[in-house]
Amino acid sequence: MLGWLLKILPRNHLSYFVGKLVHIPLPKPLSSWSIYLFGNFYKINFSEAERPYQEYASIGAFFTRRLRAGVRPISMARVTHPADSRISQLGSIQEGSLIQAKGKTYRVSDLTKSLEAEKYYFNGFFTTYYLCPMDYHRVHSPVEGKILSATYIPGTLWPVNEWSVNTIANLFSVNERVIVEIECPQGVVSVIFVGATNVGKITMSFEPNLVTNNLQNREIRKIKYAQPLPITHGEELGIFHMGSTIVMLYPQAMTPLAEDWHAWLGQAVKMGEAFSKP
Repeated sequence: MLGWLLKILPRNHLSYFVGKLVHIPLPKPLSSWSIYLFGNFYKINFSEAERPYQEYASIGAFFTRRLRAGVRPISMARVTHPADSRISQLGSIQEGSLIQAKGKTYRVSDLTKSLEAEKYYFNGFFTTYYLCPMDYHRVHSPVEGKILSATYIPGTLWPVNEWSVNTIANLFSVNERVIVEIECPQGVVSVIFVGATNVGKITMSFEPNLVTNNLQNREIRKIKYAQPLPITHGEELGIFHMGSTIVMLYPQAMTPLAEDWHAWLGQAVKMGEAFSKP
């Protein structure tokens, strides 16, 4: 029943209008009341927000909140986790394929729309981070380096919950997404923002002209920087305007940096925590 309903719903349009709705400023005390109910329902830690919840004008503004300074210290490790999230999958990239769920795989070339990327990440490894509504929804650079490019790939907007991951083939390769390539001393990593139902809007902190699911431009768009943009470890990359997924791709050369990374599967992590060896 759920699958049939999701198939017939206009997921992109629905997500667009839900996004607009939750960002409509409300008069006080209605805005404070709605944010309080929303935060309590999802067990959000109000004390970590940059400002008191009463100062946000809408649920959307609170959802995309910044954190108080010092709440997420950045580890000195060479690779850190990019987001508050749960690691739903991780492993080796074997023959160009990644694990989506038990018995389901998808290809690097389909995810990135690039055969070159599939070759580059051959025998590398990947990590899939699932952001739930209680999480902080700004994504930060897991490495120190330079942003080489940002690629917008339009698509549909299936949910990315457990049912969808186990049911929808090639889920992350058909959903709307943005790929950010960052060059660091060990190689180029890809930070892939994957949209979902009611998460049609993804914005990039370093590229204001790249906004997803605008319902107008539905072409693949790659912005390649002639002068790569320096990015510090833990600096903000972009924002999900509701919960979704990050897929990280690492080249084979970076595999030795990960220490006992299989043990991370299923773990809840915080942005800035160490993922690699020092």
